Amino acid sequence: MTAVTSTAPKIGFVSLGCPKALTDSELILTQLSAEGYQTSKTFEGADLVIVNTCGFIDDAVKESLDTIGEALNVNGKVVVTGCLGAKAGTDGNNLVKQIHPSVLAVTGPHATQEVMDVVHAHLPKPHDPFIDLVPNTFANSFGEAGIKLTPRHYAYLKISEGCNHRCTFCIIPSMRGDLVSRPVGDVLKEAKALFEGGVKELLVISQDTSAYGVDTKYRTGFWDGKPLKTRMLELVQTLGEMAAPYGAWVRLHYVYPYPSVDEVIPLMATGLVLPYLDVPFQHSHPDVLKRMKRPASGERNLERIQRWREICPELVIRSTFIAGFPGETEDEFQHLLDFVREAQIDRAGCFAYSPVEGAVANDIPGMLSAEVREERRARFMAVVEEVSAEKLQRRIGATMQVLVDSAPALGRKGGVGRSYADAPEIDGVVHLLPPEKISKTLKAGEFTKARIVGTQGHDLVALPI
Repeated sequence: MTAVTSTAPKIGFVSLGCPKALTDSELILTQLSAEGYQTSKTFEGADLVIVNTCGFIDDAVKESLDTIGEALNVNGKVVVTGCLGAKAGTDGNNLVKQIHPSVLAVTGPHATQEVMDVVHAHLPKPHDPFIDLVPNTFANSFGEAGIKLTPRHYAYLKISEGCNHRCTFCIIPSMRGDLVSRPVGDVLKEAKALFEGGVKELLVISQDTSAYGVDTKYRTGFWDGKPLKTRMLELVQTLGEMAAPYGAWVRLHYVYPYPSVDEVIPLMATGLVLPYLDVPFQHSHPDVLKRMKRPASGERNLERIQRWREICPELVIRSTFIAGFPGETEDEFQHLLDFVREAQIDRAGCFAYSPVEGAVANDIPGMLSAEVREERRARFMAVVEEVSAEKLQRRIGATMQVLVDSAPALGRKGGVGRSYADAPEIDGVVHLLPPEKISKTLKAGEFTKARIVGTQGHDLVALPI
């Protein structure tokens, strides 16, 4: 076999949007690296640029279109993938092609093979993927788990793609399709490789984590030679057991409040997985939830949360909500504010309703003015911050385990980390003070015990001990 002497083609790559889009990017980057392409985070000097886009809300669409435009200006050769790639423009044709007709190609989300086909057409493969190993050229490489774009100590684990719901404000199913659960053995194989590679926090993601396996009728798969159901409970239990020897955390995201979630709470109470649930409630009033066509019975959410907290008092709940949904009355909005206070939602984000092109909700009577929508979002966030601040105050004096995200100079001047209550990039952080003991050091990617001494906005301040 003759040695490859020419320089490998270089591909610029940018990933926009949510963690689910990030895992799509990781798959493409893993394949590119396996085939010997160089990858970089810049457009200059690249032979071709790939932009993984988001198309969920108007701001995300604008950011994606602006990034594509910038890549075309700087580089000229651009391949577009991701959610925006699946979106139609005003003329019924592809939106990206309508705005940027000079892009080389456009694909939808989770389209690794289609993207690779375009890359091959414009930049021939530098070498044989079956002979060469995956080089670590762009980010963290984890063998069988592939390349990850997150810091080395945490990673997202996508367990399914798509969604079976048809919420009236959402266009994700039209972009990402119906629910398709990954085989349980494949999910666990990736998790094992990540733990073995040093990941200390595994963030389980999907469009609807609670529905894992519904599409396969909870088919029995195999892991470690044993039968295992393709179902959230069995998956989460096995992930928790797998994480234990590594001292790693397992955190659950996008968990719809179905009755089946009740079975997972005892695993949190025993410490097998983090007592943290990211539950996208969106609203509390039954009539608004009906107009939203939300799954699960909204009226029961309050008593469900109370029952969860009885089983696991340490449980932290983060959620997302929409204020000013079409037809929302002042009474319905007050119901939402009361719910947040009574449910003691620890962390919450809120969107003022935005008419997303293609969403059914745009045709619901009673569209509120932009001013009212924005005003309600601000009022909602004021209540959330009040509840959150009060809950953070209660942590003062407690000793918590903190996963260190950054600690320059071994933490001599302190560092930044997160407790079990803080998912990366969406929740608060723990500001770590310089340790009092000279022998105490901090290192990114490792745990430290810390005593909470104060609060700072959405964050905690703690002394490593």
